[in-house]
Amino acid sequence: AVARLDVYCSLAAVASANGYCRPDVGLSDGITIRDGRHPVVEQLMDGAPFVSNDTTLDCGENQIAIITGPNMAGKSTYMRQTALIVLMAQIGSFVPAASACIGVVDGIYTRVGASDDLASGQSTFMVEMTEVAQIMKQATSKSLLILDEIGRGTSTFDGMSIARAVLEYIADKKRVGAKTLFATHYHELTALEDTLSNVKNYNIACKKRGDELIFLRRIVPGGADDSYGIEVSKLAGVPDWIIRRARQVLEQLEKGREVAPARVARQKQEETAPQMTFGSAAASEIEAALRAIDVNTLTPIEAMNKLYELKTLLKD
Repeated sequence: AVARLDVYCSLAAVASANGYCRPDVGLSDGITIRDGRHPVVEQLMDGAPFVSNDTTLDCGENQIAIITGPNMAGKSTYMRQTALIVLMAQIGSFVPAASACIGVVDGIYTRVGASDDLASGQSTFMVEMTEVAQIMKQATSKSLLILDEIGRGTSTFDGMSIARAVLEYIADKKRVGAKTLFATHYHELTALEDTLSNVKNYNIACKKRGDELIFLRRIVPGGADDSYGIEVSKLAGVPDWIIRRARQVLEQLEKGREVAPARVARQKQEETAPQMTFGSAAASEIEAALRAIDVNTLTPIEAMNKLYELKTLLKD
């Protein structure tokens, strides 16, 4: 009894201190949240205002929301706050929103973040697909699905094909028909809004001033016009040479031209740092493995697996 009272007091204290509202939880199939906020992220803003957003999902025209926009703009935060608000409402808590009307769901299924299990031979993509498979088997029309960048762990065309097939499978009411938030960088998927009546496009609004990118954190209708990957890389502190070179490559690719090789300054022999040497037995095996690798054809996931194999070989 004391433990239960402690939980109720904690929920009440947080609700009172942060302006939570009492949600209307019913038997409808819809989720309508006005000015929703992430209960954890808003506590880490150091006084800066948290930009709230609305969410509308149901089993009709608003069954699936495809969310596009640049990295760091807030797609994952928006999707996770929706899941948390639904969860908090169903355990009897007030929720961080101006108002919320939430139908009971039988499960919240998520595929977010990147993880791997190299020890058992499972790459990030394998883990991702295993989780997707489980979700597709267990989810029902009463479920809430949070899917973040499905298909990113493989080649572009494979990943986009898998992402589209997953969306079409969920949209089919005879198969899944679950309420879904689906974040992606595959802008081609936004065309599904024109072919499937239960799919809607949204994007995270941002403004570009010259080379500067400003995130507005607002969810607005429509697909994003760009992923702004190079601009986000600059914000992350990637060296200027790489940013300039990336813009050159992007320009050539957009024009359908062959990418010209970069001009790389050669260091003088005497300025070159001495190379690291390995033990005689391991060196020959590692050198042979490295020579056999074609770095131009490796995907990031394959590169990680190769690095893991080389480290294991060196350790042995």
